[in-house]
Amino acid sequence: MKTKIAIAATACLLFIFLGGALLVQAAPPTDACSLLTPAKVSSVLGVSVGPGEKVVPSSAAVCGWQVPGEKDMDRKRVVLSIYTQMGSRTPVQRFNTAKTPVQGVTKEPVSGVGDEAIFATTHGLGTSLIFRKGDSAFDLRVYGFPAEQLKSKEKALAQEVLAKL
Repeated sequence: MKTKIAIAATACLLFIFLGGALLVQAAPPTDACSLLTPAKVSSVLGVSVGPGEKVVPSSAAVCGWQVPGEKDMDRKRVVLSIYTQMGSRTPVQRFNTAKTPVQGVTKEPVSGVGDEAIFATTHGLGTSLIFRKGDSAFDLRVYGFPAEQLKSKEKALAQEVLAKL
């Protein structure tokens, strides 16, 4: 009888512990530079990039990787932005706004990236992969490549970001 009570008590404790653990969600990421490594960015781009650097010195939410020493506008680089709370607007609300049709911007759904994703393409300005997983949302842009290569590179890097969540 004591064995049955001990087993039942252990089962209840495990249920409470594991059930509670399932309810705990990871905190949303705040440091974009921590979500991609220079090695992975270099591998996807096919060029050697330096470490990620804050694009805005006062914010860790936007990070860029580029070939050291290159400064021209057409340089090969990646910029990753974490959607943060903006006033009363949550990252998910900001993502939903990004999906809204806008004249001059082509938006197409992307499958296999997070919970939801779109490519947003603006003629002359390039393509961006905007994606969401849970309560976190991101904007990832690759620059310096022909248009037909951008989407596959952005998708590969987004998969790496999602793997860290």
